[in-house]
Amino acid sequence: MGAQLVIDRPGLFSSLQDNGRFGYQRFGISASGAMDTLAMQTANLLVGNPRGTAVIELTMTGLAATIEGGPCRLALAGADMPLGINGRPAATWRAHGLRPGDRIEIGTARSGLRAYLALAGGFAVPATLGSLSTHSRSAIGGLDGRALRGGDRLPLRGAPPAPLLSLAPEHRPKDAGPLRVVMGPQDDCFTPAGIATFLSSEYRVTDKADRMGAQLDGPAIEHASGFNIVSDGVMNGSIQVPGNGRPLILLADRQTTGGYPKIATVIGPDLWRLGQKRSGDLLRFAHVSVEDAAAAARAHEELIAAMTGHMCEASEGGAGLSSEHLLAHNLVSGVCSAIEPGPQGVERP
Repeated sequence: MGAQLVIDRPGLFSSLQDNGRFGYQRFGISASGAMDTLAMQTANLLVGNPRGTAVIELTMTGLAATIEGGPCRLALAGADMPLGINGRPAATWRAHGLRPGDRIEIGTARSGLRAYLALAGGFAVPATLGSLSTHSRSAIGGLDGRALRGGDRLPLRGAPPAPLLSLAPEHRPKDAGPLRVVMGPQDDCFTPAGIATFLSSEYRVTDKADRMGAQLDGPAIEHASGFNIVSDGVMNGSIQVPGNGRPLILLADRQTTGGYPKIATVIGPDLWRLGQKRSGDLLRFAHVSVEDAAAAARAHEELIAAMTGHMCEASEGGAGLSSEHLLAHNLVSGVCSAIEPGPQGVERP
């Protein structure tokens, strides 16, 4: 038997998620996938996985679990959820090596909403339509199409040995500024005053927010002539405006079509920020061109590539730097991100 993650306490809503299930919306099947793909990808890179490997998405509260059957590596990234290993505090945004019998406990988020637990090699769980992402409303994907429960056993795929990597705070994603949007595709359904209201106002995330979408509260957006359209396709980040004039942002578990006009769409590089918004959080919108959105997407990929370059080897155990670890490294060069790996892993300044 290989390594397994045995769930002792599942948390509020913990589910398997990856990049999503694409190519099936025309059949009425939602894409689903991680709400914060940037944190998901970072957690995977820390343990040596491909960026899109399935992880456990934790919402507000973490889980408790035990490792059985073999060793593994894991990393937690995203919302600020305290991590403990065998009763001792452990760092997040870094990989940890665990042995059979080790127990992890993840607490309630102190900031942000969702954290992502990646395990080296990923989960040996059958894919549904090419994805492990859980869509609980339709009961597909993940583990029997549902959130995790106490007693669940998640088998892990084998992974070759690899360094335990860490990402320093200064290189972690930062949420700042308005959400960038491309206007449309039905912005002509709103008056100039309505569009001005949308782009100049502050909106609050209500308690009617989940993986399907987030209803916002704030100044009403004026329609030009009614609020019903012939239903058409929607996407992650589509901003509908129903009859009450308050925006509704569709998210990962959205329906595949909608009949409210869409005033704008949040650009891909900013979607991860919506995955971390709690009830009561404030947000604003800023219009960008399609060309600017494409440039932002390229910059986002460059950010991820740079983040990988900033990851450095962490000390064993995560409780501090041992003498053995210090003596094994070149301390003169100082900053780990400035060290260029040489042949066979030999460091050179």
